[in-house]
Amino acid sequence: MKSKYLKLLIASTFAGVLSVSASAKTLKLAYDADPVSLDIHEQLSGGTLQLSHMVCDPLVRWNQDLGFDPRLAESWERQDDTTVRFNLRQGVKFHSGREMTAKDVKFTFDRLKQSEDFAGIFVNFTALNIVDDHTFDLVTEGPYPLVLHTATYIFPLDSEFYSGTDDNGKDKAEIIKHGDSFASTNISCTGPYTISEREQGVKVVFDRFADYWDADSPGNVEQIVMTPIKEDPTRVAALLSGDVDFAAPIPPTDLERIDASEDVNLVTMSGTRIITFQLNQERKEEFKDARVRQAIVYAINNEGIVEKIMKGFGTAAAQQSPKGYQGYHPDLQPRYDLDKAKALMKEAGYEDGFSVTMMAPNNRYVNDDKIAEAVAGMLAKINIDVDLTTMPKAQYWPKFDERAADMMMIGWHSDTEDSANFNEFLTMTPDEETGYGQYNSGNYSNAEVDQLTLDSAKETDEAKRIEMLQKVEQILYDEAAYVPLHWQDLAWAAKNGVNIDKVLNVMNFPYLGDLVID
Repeated sequence: MKSKYLKLLIASTFAGVLSVSASAKTLKLAYDADPVSLDIHEQLSGGTLQLSHMVCDPLVRWNQDLGFDPRLAESWERQDDTTVRFNLRQGVKFHSGREMTAKDVKFTFDRLKQSEDFAGIFVNFTALNIVDDHTFDLVTEGPYPLVLHTATYIFPLDSEFYSGTDDNGKDKAEIIKHGDSFASTNISCTGPYTISEREQGVKVVFDRFADYWDADSPGNVEQIVMTPIKEDPTRVAALLSGDVDFAAPIPPTDLERIDASEDVNLVTMSGTRIITFQLNQERKEEFKDARVRQAIVYAINNEGIVEKIMKGFGTAAAQQSPKGYQGYHPDLQPRYDLDKAKALMKEAGYEDGFSVTMMAPNNRYVNDDKIAEAVAGMLAKINIDVDLTTMPKAQYWPKFDERAADMMMIGWHSDTEDSANFNEFLTMTPDEETGYGQYNSGNYSNAEVDQLTLDSAKETDEAKRIEMLQKVEQILYDEAAYVPLHWQDLAWAAKNGVNIDKVLNVMNFPYLGDLVID
């Protein structure tokens, strides 16, 4: 394969595109799925965050160096161990025409704390105190090392737009998961685009916001037409034929094909999203036995899955934390061993096996349905009979929230680019009040894991924090708390002249407001 792979560019390279023609352009964009809701607090997912960066702006934003750039907050300063003061930009307008103030940031903060999905991210924050119209303090329960990390998830919403009741007498600010609400179909934010047309599953049309605050943005895309194309071959064919300008994700099976095209530019990055299966201990008695969970991990050849199904486009995993994260434990390696798996099943008294139900999406992660089929086949070798169901992600997430199967697939990219976030959502004991364990469909629970994760949130000594987070990874490994598969790499492709390399990042939140088309 010839080398067209591009490395991450630092944020300063944006300056180099300012000389590009500012003539307005239309981008035809194909994703594997469209946003399931316009309520950016309804679901913590990659699709929701991609939407958030199109129609909203955060207080601060990750750059391509994984540092922080000011956005709606133009500066910040620590006041004491528990308080950081933020200064807002002045003159920023919402899509409704109102000017943003600290009142809107507080409204958004309070709503995030009420969200089932986002509450866990903000559990260490006790208050947002308004100082004046353009100044506020974020207050944490104790010393907290991830204040700016978390501020990347505060996209101020228009508080007046969401005040009052809708035509049905319901609160406009109400968050309803997988339901019909005012917020799920209406949005007023500060971002580069407004939504002018939306037909679920068919297309979404984004128009450039005429009063967008960022006059320095190099972006010249006036309109984006997003078309969901679930099938990988169809999406790639649309790009190569010129029917769309930008497509994602690009499946491993098509990397060489796209790389060989003279008309298309391929961009890849090493990924940090862990793909896993969770084992529901409340639904399946057998999963309460650590030997059975270990047998399942030993039975699954995740290195083989990366080689055969992912075509090498991933890294086999034995833990949640990818290399470079503080919790990454270098001693934990994939452990495929079919004989060991059979011995553990026999030792646990399940040599003859048992049956399980399994669910996975078929358009959320790269090759998700094929991975699930492979895992089901591998488990058959230790006499675990799998009844597998796959479905589009719009149908899958409600089923996941219901914990509707014994084994469920979940992929996770750390929201804070930090190891603790994996634990907070995937492996801590589920707690509706705090939001911890929100995506722990296995109902795994270990008091030491919980406490170490909580302690790490207040530990500012880096060496001590690393020790805590690595210990968590060791416990999860020893207990086979879940089934680690691989970290998924990232790939996008666009027609020549669509300069996506400058707006992409490892979080997979393309900053399309800054996109330049030649």
